[in-house]
Amino acid sequence: MNTKTTILTGDRPTGPLHLGHYVGSLRQRVALQQDYQQFVLVADLQGLTDNGSNPQKIRDNIPEVLADYLAAGIDPDLTTICLQSALPALAELTMLYMNIVTVARVERNPTVKNEIAQKGFARSLPAGFLVYPISQAADITAFKAEVVPVGDDQLPMIEQTNEIVHKMNSLLPAPVLRHCKAMLSDTSRLPGVDGNAKMSKSLGNTLHLSASEETIHRAVSAMYTDPNHLKVSDPGQVEGNVVFTYLDAFHADKAKVAAMKAQYQQGGLGDRACKNELEVCLQELIAPMRERRATYIQDKSQLMAMLKNGSERAHEITQATLKEVKQGLGVPVF
Repeated sequence: MNTKTTILTGDRPTGPLHLGHYVGSLRQRVALQQDYQQFVLVADLQGLTDNGSNPQKIRDNIPEVLADYLAAGIDPDLTTICLQSALPALAELTMLYMNIVTVARVERNPTVKNEIAQKGFARSLPAGFLVYPISQAADITAFKAEVVPVGDDQLPMIEQTNEIVHKMNSLLPAPVLRHCKAMLSDTSRLPGVDGNAKMSKSLGNTLHLSASEETIHRAVSAMYTDPNHLKVSDPGQVEGNVVFTYLDAFHADKAKVAAMKAQYQQGGLGDRACKNELEVCLQELIAPMRERRATYIQDKSQLMAMLKNGSERAHEITQATLKEVKQGLGVPVF
């Protein structure tokens, strides 16, 4: 019997993964997979909630995301990688949960409100997008995940999931679903290379895990620093300085970064020197992932076979949870 704590994470296959994904969850997943029962969900159905008229975008990016997973160090022998649309229990649980969650409650979810505003949906909001927090709750509870690594912007999703767990368990003769807790990374939200508050595929301010040397160089060169730091001798501002945010997130030598900050704040350290230090760091981080990824993406059929195997294992687990819920509700199970 497996006694390891269960973790569920996932990504929407809307494009190749980037450094925001890496620092927010990927490197954490690699570190956790030895000691936890970890499931990683390729959330293609959720990807369709705002790409419903372009399903090919989602389909084409599934192997891209799988290649990124392997390149980052996720081991399919330790982590079960599965496809959302291959797990019908998730859709059925979503429908059951939708009946105990009001529209008003979903609309109050600050993450959903922010994303609706960012995407400019207004009254053209797809119904599937509005209720995707309920779908996420179905994902988490179907695996009976106890820990969910998320960025701080996703904490309202965990709160809403636990509300659904409490409500649904109260309707059952005995509790079936498990409450979960968030696991935040050290750097839960990475700003975009343009200084925008969040690195995002939709905002076009990302650095992919497959970025070329030249792309990395251009991105670092263009990064926002302190606009008032005009001369090397000028005291500089560290807070809000994207270069130092990235150094904090990725540089292995924390003492060196602390010394650089102190020198920058006092005056005597130029922006170019800081950017050079960051570029070396990012080039060393991304180069091996880029090379591994190039190998994996050459054989998409093997990637999809891996996904199929993981989905078959996940199918058994999620169907068992659905059966427990339906039996508890008195819904016929044939």
